Amino acid sequence: MSDSKFLLVKADVLPDVYLKVLKAKQLLSSGRAKNASEAAKISGISRSTFYKYKDSVFSYKEKTSDRVITIHAVLKDKPGVLSAVMSKLYKSGANILTINQNIPIDNLASVSISIRTELLKTDVEELINSIRLVDGVVSINQVMGE
Repeated sequence: MSDSKFLLVKADVLPDVYLKVLKAKQLLSSGRAKNASEAAKISGISRSTFYKYKDSVFSYKEKTSDRVITIHAVLKDKPGVLSAVMSKLYKSGANILTINQNIPIDNLASVSISIRTELLKTDVEELINSIRLVDGVVSINQVMGE
């Protein structure tokens, strides 16, 4: 489903089943329902309906609160460069989720970093530009997210 498209639609124009799936998901996440069967029953839908739509129906807040981006950088192979990038991310309020650094080739290392951005003190473009200025950063690009 790489061609997935998202729409922002007013809830009152949708069939009730979508709102009931949202209610079931909220019951599960809050612990008011012990399992999917109980959540579906309380919400007034079948368990199969819940499973059919649970991965496709999100509240606007739920979908936007999980703001994750991945950046790709090429760094010079010298001590402290990756640490300086991590420091910039930390100071900006980014929550670092993953770091994948490849073995340097020709004194350059490729690094992919995924971060959660909801607590950033700046916007993503400004953050990337500040990292670009770190001594030893050859290039940096946002490759996924927002």
